[in-house]
Amino acid sequence: MYLADEAWPDLESYFESESLALVPLGSTEQHGPHLPEGTDHIIAEAFARAAAAETGYLCTPTITVGVSPHHRQFHGTMWADAPAFRDYVESITRNLAYHGIDRVVYVNAHGGNVEHLREVGRRVRDDGTMYAIEWMWDESITERIEAVFETPGPHGGPKETSLIQHLADELVHEDRIESARDGGLVEFDDDTIRKYGATTFYDAIDNTDNGVLGDQTDASAAVGEDLFEAALANLCKLCEWLADQPFEDLTPKPHV
Repeated sequence: MYLADEAWPDLESYFESESLALVPLGSTEQHGPHLPEGTDHIIAEAFARAAAAETGYLCTPTITVGVSPHHRQFHGTMWADAPAFRDYVESITRNLAYHGIDRVVYVNAHGGNVEHLREVGRRVRDDGTMYAIEWMWDESITERIEAVFETPGPHGGPKETSLIQHLADELVHEDRIESARDGGLVEFDDDTIRKYGATTFYDAIDNTDNGVLGDQTDASAAVGEDLFEAALANLCKLCEWLADQPFEDLTPKPHV
């Protein structure tokens, strides 16, 4: 069920019988010369709507702009300041609580949102309003991704390229994939961004001239479909697990 498609009387029965909602979130930011700026929110919405279709749970409209100032040097990147983003997401989450939802899955596809979604989740949990958790598709299938790609890359790499080739191939500039690899940073690990124990970069352009990491030539729509189905299965399992939990088990424990 997609909330924005429904008339309000037809949502009444859902709020009477169910207590869970999926909220997709991503970003509108550069993903290299070969992928659309909407990569993250396209992926997040696809997962959330597919999970809603499979489980029957409610999917809200997508939050398409996230915390992305670290990509600002590249044309078209949009971002929300972190405090504004947190307050906005919290407000929307509390909207759902007003209608009777007491648990939310943030279906997230942008790493820059993670810590802020965790903070919002803590806020609404600590005051007893609801239980909200962040889910990131690639974090749910890390071993599968590592088995498929030699250099997955955390941004604009073959894992995201494969998903967009599967979900929206018409938006992929196939003729730029090799140049994306050659103009980016193929090898990337913790040592790339740390010196003597300190993280030394603030912006993506500090590490990669064209904004991407990993070897995009490893990507394919077939791999993207496989990854999508594997992560979707985990998202559906998460929703079913969360819906089955007694609410009192999700609330903060008392002081010892």
